[in-house]
Amino acid sequence: MGRAQRVKGHSFERWVANFFKALGYADAKRGIGQARSAGEVADVEGVPGIWVECKRGKRTHPREALEQAIEAGGHTGRMPVAICKDDRGPVTATMLLGDFAWLLDRGGWDEL
Repeated sequence: MGRAQRVKGHSFERWVANFFKALGYADAKRGIGQARSAGEVADVEGVPGIWVECKRGKRTHPREALEQAIEAGGHTGRMPVAICKDDRGPVTATMLLGDFAWLLDRGGWDEL
């Protein structure tokens, strides 16, 4: 992966963190520990109960991103969510249907 792609990905992670901050999660920030430690860190930290995997590019693969979130965050008990954006496309969130139903039943993220 070239420098331009890394910069694009990092900017998107910051954008997603700011999105969560605007929703009231003041501690939301880009998870930068993955490059500095042996353990996995979510792409966005500070949102309780969810493991965020971000992908930004010409053509993202949301299901693969969700699988990555499941594998990386599975041991944490946090809900995996893949947030993706294709070039010139909308931002999407992909999650397991059971997790989505759980959120609907409880009224949103605040119950996590």
